[in-house]
Amino acid sequence: MDFNDSPQEAAFRNEARTWLAEHAPAHVIAPGSKMTDVEESKRGRAWMRELFLGGWSGLTFPKALGGRGLSGSEAVIFSEEEGKYNLPKGPFTSIGTGMALPVIAKHGNDEQRAQFIEATLKGDITWCQLFSEPAAGSDLAALRTKAVRADDGSGDWIINGQKVWSSWAHLTDWGILVVRTDPSVPKHKGLTFFIVDMKTPGIETRPIRQISGASEFNETFLTDVRIPDANRIGAEGEGWACCMTVLMGERLGSGAHRSGVEPILDLAEQTPDGHGGTMIDDRSIRQQLAEALAEEQAERFFQARLRTMVSKGENPGALAGMIKLAYASRYQKTNGLALELRGLSGIAPDADDTQTADAQYHYIYSTVMRIAGGADEVLRNQIAERVLGMPGEVRMDKDIPFEQLK
Repeated sequence: MDFNDSPQEAAFRNEARTWLAEHAPAHVIAPGSKMTDVEESKRGRAWMRELFLGGWSGLTFPKALGGRGLSGSEAVIFSEEEGKYNLPKGPFTSIGTGMALPVIAKHGNDEQRAQFIEATLKGDITWCQLFSEPAAGSDLAALRTKAVRADDGSGDWIINGQKVWSSWAHLTDWGILVVRTDPSVPKHKGLTFFIVDMKTPGIETRPIRQISGASEFNETFLTDVRIPDANRIGAEGEGWACCMTVLMGERLGSGAHRSGVEPILDLAEQTPDGHGGTMIDDRSIRQQLAEALAEEQAERFFQARLRTMVSKGENPGALAGMIKLAYASRYQKTNGLALELRGLSGIAPDADDTQTADAQYHYIYSTVMRIAGGADEVLRNQIAERVLGMPGEVRMDKDIPFEQLK
């Protein structure tokens, strides 16, 4: 695969670069900016609206659904150029564009696509993910939130249970939700996928205080929540397949397209080493940075390959987990190195040292990425079994009905 731009791709890149130079600066978040979650979400919606009005939103979606019908390579090019700006593109936007829309596009019906895709691309609708539970994290198929048909003949579903680690659920409009509808079959087969209006009676979100000081994660409680069958995505019992579509999008998008290594290279070149040189003169530092930069470039090319597969209708499957696994490890190591280069100021920076404050936040948050979207150990199992063809892990509960599990 040739990773150099073709003449057509080079022209597209120049078009994207020109448009971003004109429109992105007004939306850039300055280093060290302190915003409330409400303000951050508001700015995220504004950038999504700017993208949509400029024709840069949903690049691979059909034009009839609000997109541009372009190829995966063009979407990658735009993401690379967009990544050069520090824009408000947190989970409050990416869960919608990277998780909700792919599952609606693939497993939803025409009415659902018409209702949600363009509105999400515009920023009119934002999304959260209602997957993990207190007893179902890495083993998502062990979830216990259940849905039963209403007994009034309406065809609606009544849902009861608890979800956790629901990013931005306290501010988003809709949620993607997986629940158990048939406990009489093995755990992966009795799941069904829904979309739910977060203002539906019976939904309660409780923000979780994090070590970073933020509260973007939530516990979400569902008590006798009534959801119409029209909000079901895919067939009854097809929930696991829908989940895999969502998780593939999440893992494939890990790391975005902004370099996390180049700023640390600049820092090493500017930081005195106390011996008349800078930290870049240290062989150990150079070795760590060289390895991280090589990994980042390799991941970028591999990610482009997988996105091309998706644009052709192919399913990368467990290959997408390799992107997330590599990114999460590097994200933690490079942010740790960024603090080490700062010496004691990495622990106690000056009040006006916003760059170090940002580095501290990213280092603290990096631990999340070793778990969110698939823990390292789970991803290694999947890669070993489904990519390398190694023997599968022993699963004693594989063919046992969920209701018989202890």
